[in-house]
Amino acid sequence: MIKTVFQSRLYKAIFFSVLILLIGVGGYLLLFGYSFIDALYMTIITITTIGFGEVHPFGTGEKVFTIGLILSSLFIFGYAVSSFSEYLISGQFFHQLKIKRVQKRIDQLKGHTIVCGYGRNGKQAISKLNSYNKKFVVVEGDQAIIKHLDEKEILNIEGDATIDETLIKAGILNADYLITALPSDADNLFVVLTASQLNKKCKIISRASKETSYNKLKIAGAENVIMPDKLGGAHMASLVVTPDVIEFVDRLTIEGDTTANLEEIAIDNLPKEYLDKTILDLDLRKKTGCTVIGYRTPEKEYVINPDASLTLTAGANLIVLGKPEQITKLRELF
Repeated sequence: MIKTVFQSRLYKAIFFSVLILLIGVGGYLLLFGYSFIDALYMTIITITTIGFGEVHPFGTGEKVFTIGLILSSLFIFGYAVSSFSEYLISGQFFHQLKIKRVQKRIDQLKGHTIVCGYGRNGKQAISKLNSYNKKFVVVEGDQAIIKHLDEKEILNIEGDATIDETLIKAGILNADYLITALPSDADNLFVVLTASQLNKKCKIISRASKETSYNKLKIAGAENVIMPDKLGGAHMASLVVTPDVIEFVDRLTIEGDTTANLEEIAIDNLPKEYLDKTILDLDLRKKTGCTVIGYRTPEKEYVINPDASLTLTAGANLIVLGKPEQITKLRELF
């Protein structure tokens, strides 16, 4: 609200400043027969009160017009200086510069991830993306959180993620992924609908708190729908049923460049000579020490512990298990 008031006063000041300039030029030009250059010259030295000599000797009409122009310009430029000073002191000037600078950086991004909401789930998502040095933009409406993100130098857009304009500012047209982790399922649904319409190639991952929202979000365009409460309850129950298995899985990590145990390899990113060859031909065990534990087909079907004779086809992914140093070697090779 305050920002709007300051901007409104500033725009009015600019409008009246231009208006008095046009009135001055038009008056000398039309009323007294000055040339355009002479009319512009007289207007500028009059409204700025510089006091150079007149182009032509003044008659009574010109003197009256000039007096009116001087008095009007004093009020208008006083108002303009006051408005600009308030705009500068309020911090809006520097805030607008910051927004333009951030927007320029966002416009240069391609293949990034948009994270809507900086709550518990949003923070976890950002932490994971940071550990893999992935580019991302946070969309958040809370000004206090925006200030916190600015202090951490995290790219962000202040606004409502359910609005088309906000997502466009966040770079949805060039984004590969969007994570919406807003508290309300209804808001998440709006984000999914908006994002899927703006960029049909963008993969959307949504949070949901109610089971009734799951199908709606999937229909709206979410590729994955995560229910944190359901996952948490299932995990706690698993610690009762199969504690050692869960403990072992918990010790596995996919975070960071030097601590990961699991890695995903896109077949399309492998050297071309491996395309249409088998897992055995890839020989990851010998080259890196890693073991292939899973295979995702181009149709998104998963094969657990695939046979070594399985053919590597375009669009498929391998899921690999190894020690951190083995995963690091794998990344260096592929």
